Amino acid sequence: MLSLKSVSRSCLSLFLGPLLLEGQQPQVWDKTTGEATHYLFSYRGTRVSRFYINESLIPTLCRKAGIPEQDSRGAITSHRARATIASQLYNAKEPLTIFELKEYLGHKELSSTQYYVKVDPTRLASRVAKAGYLEQNMATIEVLLDQDAVMKGAASRGEVWKYYDLGHGFCTNPFWASCAHRMACARCPFYRSKTDSVGQLVEGKANLVRMLEFVRLTEDEKVLVAEGIELHQALIEKLVYVPTPAGPTPRELNTQRQERMKIIPIEEMQRSKRRGET
Repeated sequence: MLSLKSVSRSCLSLFLGPLLLEGQQPQVWDKTTGEATHYLFSYRGTRVSRFYINESLIPTLCRKAGIPEQDSRGAITSHRARATIASQLYNAKEPLTIFELKEYLGHKELSSTQYYVKVDPTRLASRVAKAGYLEQNMATIEVLLDQDAVMKGAASRGEVWKYYDLGHGFCTNPFWASCAHRMACARCPFYRSKTDSVGQLVEGKANLVRMLEFVRLTEDEKVLVAEGIELHQALIEKLVYVPTPAGPTPRELNTQRQERMKIIPIEEMQRSKRRGET
């Protein structure tokens, strides 16, 4: 049974009147604490049975309050009311600790109190957000979508329709999120530099939709984000033999660039002599 609490008395006295006023009912021996106490529901020195409370009193109070007698979990009972109060006290703006709640509920074992405690989902979501766990495991990137390419079917023909903004350029690989080089771009054939004419034309398009895409970071990428740019080169070197979405590895791409940049040797030429020169 529930021991008498001043807050509960003041609320239920609206319905039960003088029956709940302390002093009008004699104290009853509490088997849990071994002390004489006033019980919330008693009549002529006898505790009101749980059956009467749950089957008669609570339904009457529900009807008076205009609330349903049952919900998705079943009938409204005194035990569920006790559990609700415990959860509200534990999730309040200035909540009770689980040890304070244990004393309030009159439990001998802490495990009994844990059964009553239910963490509010809104409070839990707020705590998780404040912990910053999601921020350190997720990153966002701006994505430009070419509406004309999508609407006119160019995207289905393999033409570029999605541009991931890397800051220094764009990645046109529609599966950039699954690319091993996404945080250390190897500048494969999917890459478009913002300094060349193609990259500038992309930014100048009027039919682009800008959106944000969330990606989950790997362990190496999380370290890179946390520690800073000094680890960027280390990540590039770690991925030097990992194939890009276009096929070649970063080392192979670098070799190809160096070959294209080789200076073509010019044979030695002599200036023709002018008339009169010896």
